[in-house]
Amino acid sequence: MLEVLTQKLTGIFRSLGKKGKLTEKEVDVALREIRLALLEADVNFKVVREFLSTVRERAVETEVLQSLTSVQQIVKIVNEEMVGILGREPGQLNLSHRPSVILLVGLQGSGKTTTVVKLASHLKRRGQNSLLVAADTKRPAAVEQLKLLGEQQNIQVYSEGTSAIPVTICRHALGKAKQMMADWLIVDTQGRLQTDEHVMAELSDMKGKLEPTEVLLTVDAMTGQDAVKIAQEFHQRIGLTGLILTKMDGDARGGAALSIRYVTGVPIKFMGVGEKVEDLELFYPDRLASRILGMGDMLTLIEKADRAMDQQQLKQWQKKMSTASLDVEDTLAQLRQVRKMGSLSRLVEMLPGFSQFASRLPGDAGESQLRKVEAIILSMTPEERRNPAVINGSRRHRIAAGSGTTTKDVNQFLNQFYQIQKLTKMMKRGRLPKGMQGIFFHQGHSR
Repeated sequence: MLEVLTQKLTGIFRSLGKKGKLTEKEVDVALREIRLALLEADVNFKVVREFLSTVRERAVETEVLQSLTSVQQIVKIVNEEMVGILGREPGQLNLSHRPSVILLVGLQGSGKTTTVVKLASHLKRRGQNSLLVAADTKRPAAVEQLKLLGEQQNIQVYSEGTSAIPVTICRHALGKAKQMMADWLIVDTQGRLQTDEHVMAELSDMKGKLEPTEVLLTVDAMTGQDAVKIAQEFHQRIGLTGLILTKMDGDARGGAALSIRYVTGVPIKFMGVGEKVEDLELFYPDRLASRILGMGDMLTLIEKADRAMDQQQLKQWQKKMSTASLDVEDTLAQLRQVRKMGSLSRLVEMLPGFSQFASRLPGDAGESQLRKVEAIILSMTPEERRNPAVINGSRRHRIAAGSGTTTKDVNQFLNQFYQIQKLTKMMKRGRLPKGMQGIFFHQGHSR
């Protein structure tokens, strides 16, 4: 996410860090480099001008320049001002009554239909049920797509085919939502083309009749500055309550994320960060700013782990760690839970100081490696998983052949497993190196 911008900004701050105390001239040189990085990332030039003006005003204050930690203070200032541009307040939906109506609007191809299901799934994980409405009667297969995706997630979808009038479909769906005591009625509206006045009029009419509590625009982050123009037009014509940025995991330069809230005044509520149904994140301005500046996002990482990890299994794993009795079966269970959290590159960028490595990892690097390890473990006998010490040379050849890997791969996995076993035994005896004691203690006692 925004890897190029992150690399450039961290490079600028790294260079500043070598200078010790800073002069006003050195600050100006750095700000010019930041300006170029932001413009190349497709951030709106007015936003860049206002942002850097405020940063400079704060950065050249005497107490900042004369401080021994002047670079850290400037990074802090940049972070705070970036959060201000992004909106400060985290995204949240207004559930004023039941059912509350969410109208999802957007251009064709912005990921609107899949976002409808992602949003309903997000709300479902929080204990709120939704009825989805297939009101996009014009796009080929839109109704069937929504019904299929809803069925996969066990979320109800209301539809009347493609011949009914969208407003009528919505009115009937609202009655159905009241009957089933749904919290939300989420409407998938017709995707609009750039010049389609008819659709804009239809959306305006639908809003007037349904009185939605939320009108959310799905915006493709890969469209750059056009995303800002699209949001402005939708807001002027029908009035938006929030934005959902989709495809934030793509190769987009990402400037739209830094511009759209500031220019339109409409808050960003969610970000789409992948194709899976769980790849919709509630928008936190401070967390995105932290990621952009290469400082990671541990809170989101922890939340992902909480959702992905089976708590009972995790307790058993922690107990085995404390008694130094981990076996290969436990490793397999943990690997399968890690896979639920997403790609390795996306997880790495959330670790403070590691974002620079995320762009060097192939998109499926973590997934392919985990699949390889899983295949190796599944090719072992139950006895070998419980007691890998019995695995001799001939067994290694058999495991490699059975898993489609090499003996080198098998040896590498076993060596890594033995290292983990060694660490857990050291922990049990209280002989773990000081720097690692806190890590293992936190893992074993944080819940």
